[in-house]
Amino acid sequence: MRMTLDERVRSAVAALLHVAGKSQTDLAAALGVSQAQVSRRQSGAAVWSLADCEAVAAYYGIDVLDLLAGPTRAVELLPAERRRVPGRHATSALRASVEGGV
Repeated sequence: MRMTLDERVRSAVAALLHVAGKSQTDLAAALGVSQAQVSRRQSGAAVWSLADCEAVAAYYGIDVLDLLAGPTRAVELLPAERRRVPGRHATSALRASVEGGV
């Protein structure tokens, strides 16, 4: 079953948070919103707008189209310096958890 665009964005954001070792609070501060707003977007109670997606992509140093493509693409293109362990790419375990609908 294909993921919807909303699901792809939520999964990509979750994967980026994990690989970068950041929290929703960290992302919220960077975006100038509350952690509760990020949480609502991640739970699906609210949606990530295109402007939000552009801001998230800029925060992580990736192109917005790569964020919209989903978690695998977003994590693959995450710059090494933004990773929790610089230079390390997504592990197969992360890929499996992301594809399972993190």
